[in-house]
Amino acid sequence: MSKIALDVQHVSIDYKNLMHMSLHQMFLNKDVKKADIIRAVDDVSFTVDKGEILGIIGRNGSGKSTLLRSIAGIFQPDEGIIDKKGNRVSLMAIGIGFNPNNTGRENIMKSGMLLGCKPDYIREREEEIIEFSELGDFIDRPVRTYSSGMYSKLSFAVTAILDTDIMLVDEVLSVGDEHFRKKSYKKMTDLMTGAQRTVLIVSHATDTLKQFCNRVLWINDGKLIQLGETEAVLNEYDKFMNL
Repeated sequence: MSKIALDVQHVSIDYKNLMHMSLHQMFLNKDVKKADIIRAVDDVSFTVDKGEILGIIGRNGSGKSTLLRSIAGIFQPDEGIIDKKGNRVSLMAIGIGFNPNNTGRENIMKSGMLLGCKPDYIREREEEIIEFSELGDFIDRPVRTYSSGMYSKLSFAVTAILDTDIMLVDEVLSVGDEHFRKKSYKKMTDLMTGAQRTVLIVSHATDTLKQFCNRVLWINDGKLIQLGETEAVLNEYDKFMNL
């Protein structure tokens, strides 16, 4: 009998649209309250079994990444419940999680502790992370001095090497140069097809979803449109996108 690793029930997430306001207006509570509310995720419910690989697809702006960040605990949903069943969760996404004033090495430790890893365990895996990232001496320089490619390599390495129960993957299989992309893709393949790791993967690459995913969840304008067998959902999604 399958064991549920993640239970998402009636989750909704709102953003305040402040683009039309001046900085002065943003600091005035009455103006912020009048800001347009954008519902990025609208009453989404699903469960993921332990060891399952669930794909999430939808056009740009559909709420996919917002949902993943909420599951990761970066922010709380406005409505609904996300029950991680006591599992440790990591988010593999570009541009998430580092303090730019700290060195790469310091960020490895801080990121690992945020993932719920013990310091001794992080230290044991530190050299493996550094070697995989290919940053060399840059690992002891502030992250603010990194190029976007270097930042992405370190972000990928930390999340890939430090074990968590649930891994959230947000369009990261194209990071770095051609050599690193091939290496990261192989690492992701090993992670997702190896141990009983639960994975949620956001991607526009249908071939990737077909290769890895047991099921696919399709979101459009924040709403869950379809959840089911990978091939069936992707066929319906392709029809929708070609209308």
